[in-house]
Amino acid sequence: MPLLQFVPIAFFVASLAASAQASDVGVREIKVPAPKRGADLNVTVWYPAGAGGEPVLIGDNRIFKGAPASKNAPLLDGRYPLVVVSHGSGGRIDAVGWLAADLAAAGFIVAGPNHPGSTSGNSLPAETPKLWQRTEDLSAVIDMLTTSAEWKSAIEADRIGVLGFSLGGAAAMELSGARASLEAYARYCDSYKKWDCAWYAGGRGYADDAPVTVDKIDLRTIDKVRFEQSNRDPRIKAAVLVEPGLAQAYTQESLKTVAIPMKFINLGSKETIPVAVASEPLAALAPQGSYAAIAGADHFSFLPECKDGAAEVLKSVGEVDPICNTTERPRADIHADISKLTLEALQHNLADQ
Repeated sequence: MPLLQFVPIAFFVASLAASAQASDVGVREIKVPAPKRGADLNVTVWYPAGAGGEPVLIGDNRIFKGAPASKNAPLLDGRYPLVVVSHGSGGRIDAVGWLAADLAAAGFIVAGPNHPGSTSGNSLPAETPKLWQRTEDLSAVIDMLTTSAEWKSAIEADRIGVLGFSLGGAAAMELSGARASLEAYARYCDSYKKWDCAWYAGGRGYADDAPVTVDKIDLRTIDKVRFEQSNRDPRIKAAVLVEPGLAQAYTQESLKTVAIPMKFINLGSKETIPVAVASEPLAALAPQGSYAAIAGADHFSFLPECKDGAAEVLKSVGEVDPICNTTERPRADIHADISKLTLEALQHNLADQ
């Protein structure tokens, strides 16, 4: 494979801060048909870029710092592995821009949708467990990019990976072949009243960018057949799972049959990682599973860097999650660790063998 496809790890680590400059990374916002949704998906694509395009900060807002890229820059000639990305519950794909830009600068095409029903401003507890919808979204993105005249010649269709965070990590696990038990998930929430289980207890959701009151969700009323079905996409050749949700629900039998490399990443130490996303046992069950924990971090460390005063702004609007609270280490340093682990796994598992 040509050198431009993969920046060596040592070089990447030494120049991480410079690797995702706007001049290296292009970004486009596209529509992707999703027949099973009955509507198009809003998808963001990052890619190795040639000169040109409009300098932008993807995901920049009053809370988060944006990631630099060149909007609509020309795609750099070459053929690249594809990584599809699934964001966390209540998040947006542009919030993954800091990591997507690093991957694009290192020679990947990276694409992810905003998942209807569990995206910022459009997030409801009743939609959250419907992982089959998220996996369908990701497969639709692969369908479009590997067949469209604009993208297919630039994509190595036999070198496709998936990256997911939190609920997106659960979707990435399912796309890799893991399957969850609805009863196991319900039993877990019977006794665990934090994190995702607290979300199902009812109270507040979001629709059309406005808060709405929602009733308690009985997980046992979720479509059991759809929840437990296989959502494996055989085109996926490697997975990176950061703080994957539903950690207590996956069946051991399904994990033991996942045939691709799975890199699990937790944020924190063994004593601080919530049971909701604790994934070291999952890595031990997967035949090609590997595991890393990043000390001095927490679940929210995956989100973009916060701007000065962001914590106060969030508090003023009633946000209860510690999205911008300070951890033991600067978020930028934690991001560098996540980028290194992610790139190392994807380069190793999607490179020519």
